[in-house]
Amino acid sequence: MKTRAGLIALLVTVSVAYAVAADWPGYLGPRRDGTSAETGLLRTWPKEGPTVLWTVPVGIGYGGPVVVGGKVYLLDRDDTVGDKLRCLDFASGKELWSFTYEAPGKFDHPGSRTTPTVDGGNVYVSGPLGDLYCISTTTHKPVWNKNVWKEFGGGQLPRWALTQNPLIYRNLVIVASQTSQTSVVAYDKLTGELKWKSPVLSGSAGYVSPSLVKVGGDDHLVMIMSSKGFGRSAGGGSVAGLDPLSGTVLWTYGNWQCGIPVPHAVDAGDGRILITGGYSAGAAMIKVHRAADGTYGVTELFKNVNFGAHTQPPILYKDHFYAQYTINERSDGLVCMTLDGQIKWKTGDDPSFNKGGAVLADGLLFSVDGNKLLYLIEPDPSGFKPLASAELLEPGENWAPIALADGKLLIRDQKNLKCLAVAQQGR
Repeated sequence: MKTRAGLIALLVTVSVAYAVAADWPGYLGPRRDGTSAETGLLRTWPKEGPTVLWTVPVGIGYGGPVVVGGKVYLLDRDDTVGDKLRCLDFASGKELWSFTYEAPGKFDHPGSRTTPTVDGGNVYVSGPLGDLYCISTTTHKPVWNKNVWKEFGGGQLPRWALTQNPLIYRNLVIVASQTSQTSVVAYDKLTGELKWKSPVLSGSAGYVSPSLVKVGGDDHLVMIMSSKGFGRSAGGGSVAGLDPLSGTVLWTYGNWQCGIPVPHAVDAGDGRILITGGYSAGAAMIKVHRAADGTYGVTELFKNVNFGAHTQPPILYKDHFYAQYTINERSDGLVCMTLDGQIKWKTGDDPSFNKGGAVLADGLLFSVDGNKLLYLIEPDPSGFKPLASAELLEPGENWAPIALADGKLLIRDQKNLKCLAVAQQGR
């Protein structure tokens, strides 16, 4: 009996672990780092690309999809009406239900902005006007909602509106409000009760979502604030590490200036944090260490203007970073950099990579070029190694994050969301 019970327990554990690994529950996946535990993926495609399982029309914008429990969630938008959370069947693309809330408004580069986060029986979405909603996947109605901009004294919205991908941490949902009263706020994820609000951090409102990094085994919440101006003339920005349970500021790094920061900070291991941006900002690697008295210090390890990221953070794989670094000032394409800041290669304009989404899985890098092509790449510091590519999107600003779950890849352009079969048969 004990042996049988142990076997059943093992099977249940394996099933649960597989279910978790097969899902893509939020922005940039299970770990918010653009990586997946999926294996058994195709290592080459026919000329026309992987099989398109289904195509669904979507509104214009840049919001990415998530996948949990056989369902796809996407925050769509009509600027004349508001935001719409859509739930689709992962197998067929059929819309199962939707929830719309009024939030009319127009801004530069219209349309959707963010990726939902699914946790338990709820979906958390954050709209471009500051609306934060917790919506039940059972009733399809809101459990609670707040406005993280208006409720904390926000004035005129940033030029490209608010761009926050909700972060779940234990019993909290965390977003950056970046107003005159507070920079980051945390709510009880089930009730919407405000649990903490941070002090106002040095800098202005940008487009960065908070991220988690490990420092000596402890979780730190890292927030990047915008500077005023661009390049060497910029000033006033900052990077801060917060206690995710209280919002207390643990450390601050002041030698980072980016006028329009978008990518969040990347955990590089061993207390190291990579910060990247566009608009002549480049990259900075810092190391956070804890002193004997319990306080934290920050050491700048290097800065490099020849590596950066415009919209999505770099992906770390085998001690090398991969990022798309085509920005207003330069066209470096896909770039590879070591942990100590050495550039290994860049594609430049041949081929071009410009703000597209990417996912790393099974030793493969799936990357949209930001326009019409999807690439399958072997990430290798010795050089750019494309294994396959296919024109699968209508040309345009196709900058949305992509998602990978259960051997299927979700990509979108400004008209459609597509589901592609990228797993080997019989895996």
